[in-house]
Amino acid sequence: MSVSAGIVGLPNVGKSTIFNALTQAGAQSANYPFCTIDPNVGVVPVPDSRLQLIEKHCPAQKIIPAIVEIVDIAGLVRGASQGEGLGNKFLANIRDVSAILHVVRCFEDENVVHVEGGVNPRRDVEVIDTELILADLQTVEKRLDKARRAAKGQDKSEVGRVDVLERVFAALDQGVPARAVKLTAVERALLKDSHLLTDKPVLFIGNISENDLDAQSPHVAALRELAAEHNSNVVLVCGSIEAELSELSKDEQLEMLEGLGISEPALNVLIRASYGLLGLQSFFTAGEQEIRAWTIPVGATAPQAAGVIHTDFEKRFIRAEVYTVGDLQTHQNEAGIRAAGRLRLEGKEYVVLDGDIMHIRHNA
Repeated sequence: MSVSAGIVGLPNVGKSTIFNALTQAGAQSANYPFCTIDPNVGVVPVPDSRLQLIEKHCPAQKIIPAIVEIVDIAGLVRGASQGEGLGNKFLANIRDVSAILHVVRCFEDENVVHVEGGVNPRRDVEVIDTELILADLQTVEKRLDKARRAAKGQDKSEVGRVDVLERVFAALDQGVPARAVKLTAVERALLKDSHLLTDKPVLFIGNISENDLDAQSPHVAALRELAAEHNSNVVLVCGSIEAELSELSKDEQLEMLEGLGISEPALNVLIRASYGLLGLQSFFTAGEQEIRAWTIPVGATAPQAAGVIHTDFEKRFIRAEVYTVGDLQTHQNEAGIRAAGRLRLEGKEYVVLDGDIMHIRHNA
């Protein structure tokens, strides 16, 4: 399934540096605003140590990880909702992604200009939030007028949409993002075709300096406080370190990380957090030809998971043979799992769990 997260932020906060390190796609990175004019798109593998554990007991010719699509979007400035800077392009591009990765500058560097004049994470976040809210107010106002006209006519199904849009408009008018409005699943579905920017889930990325790896700087504290107010999370990334790591071999990476006292690249944490932000999880298939992680939404049923492998499998689904990575570690191989009675047969109502290893049985 195709899912994407958009990297956003003010100019010169390190968006493209982090994107380059994530994707090694070579997006231009320079010390001036709007260096990313068209969105760059990269496909990033999701680090998952379970793949290597499976391969240890079920050798295969290749391993295929899950992926996340990352989009680097042009920097935003004050007035973007009114077309300032590259605002119209920014807002159009961000509507197309499923989640927002908001990069916030938490490092001081007199050689890197700040478009707002100085480092202030709370102010920087509020600048972008304000522009997204203003853009959504325009969208909801137009959509509300259309829904009201339809509700007065023959389309009574629009009455519920009018109520939801009015509540969301009132919240936006008070500076509250759409995602913070308490709505049922049915009500929130009525917002889907409006493509509201502030209805997307957000993960904050604090771009720190190498001197702040202990995460004790006041800028980091301010960002964490703000993220808590948004019911969101923060991942700290030192863009300069991650950019250097991305150019090294695996052995050289391990040596550098050990010297810094870091267990793994921060980008690994970021990718996994992005995957979770999108409401995704992985199940695995394992055979002699390949071990593969497949991406499904949390809550997907076994037939829906089968459909990710091949659309016909969902229609022709019979059952799934399921076991866990823990079962594999304990019993060494599938034969041992079967002998121990740990191989489960699950039907059409089974809700797939993150990390399930499955064999799909279907009609020919």
